[in-house]
Amino acid sequence: MNTQDKLDYRSLISGDIPPWVMRYIKSVGKTINTYSMIREGDEVLLAVSGGKDSLALALALSLRLKWLPVSYRLRALMINWVEHPIEESFREKLHEYFSSLGIGFTMLDEHQFPSSFNGDFNCYLCSRNRRRILFEYAARNNIRLIAMGHHLDDLVETSLMNLCFRASFSTMLPVQDFFDGKLFIIRPLIETHESVTRRLSECYDLPVIKPVCPYDQTNIRSQLKPIVKSLCHIDSLTREHIYRAHNLRTDLLKNHLNGENM
Repeated sequence: MNTQDKLDYRSLISGDIPPWVMRYIKSVGKTINTYSMIREGDEVLLAVSGGKDSLALALALSLRLKWLPVSYRLRALMINWVEHPIEESFREKLHEYFSSLGIGFTMLDEHQFPSSFNGDFNCYLCSRNRRRILFEYAARNNIRLIAMGHHLDDLVETSLMNLCFRASFSTMLPVQDFFDGKLFIIRPLIETHESVTRRLSECYDLPVIKPVCPYDQTNIRSQLKPIVKSLCHIDSLTREHIYRAHNLRTDLLKNHLNGENM
């Protein structure tokens, strides 16, 4: 779909929400409630990559506040890598987008290749660097919840990566605590298909801008995507089967029975 053919995301904010978008927002809310991700009075930091997933997450978290009986606060943080800076025109679009959603938006200029890497660079180091920046920002602002845009497809790909290359059947968690519960990463899209956030970005004029990644088309995750797609041609519920095999909801229930909570 060409940009000129896309609908304006402001129509969603004004209340013109088609059924399929409403189903998406409600499914995000259901996941949040299932795993008790966000509670009354919480402040949530959105980790914004600029891609379709984090922008779609921001949209859902903001719009559901219009009819939710509880209230929470949102702010967003995006890291602008100095080595691959985001164009000023896109910066303005992102600021306008989050302003329309009523979300405070901050962009930090940081180095993608810090001197501590000693010239090395890979997906793990990049991810660790980004997480460090997010954690430090959250700590400075007394925020204990960081929401990331990882979806069901990300969980499935992570599961296969760990199983096939690390001999471990583990994956990313819906709620993951750090520093003895002082900080939590939450993933409200963990039960949402990537196809939904893709459709949202294709139908509405979301200001999608993905920072440059040297390994975007060659890393293991990108190579697993067509494999997952092939498996889904055999059984359309392949993603859901892998998700359920982790027994994440069962583990959550056990934790509640043991008195563990956020």
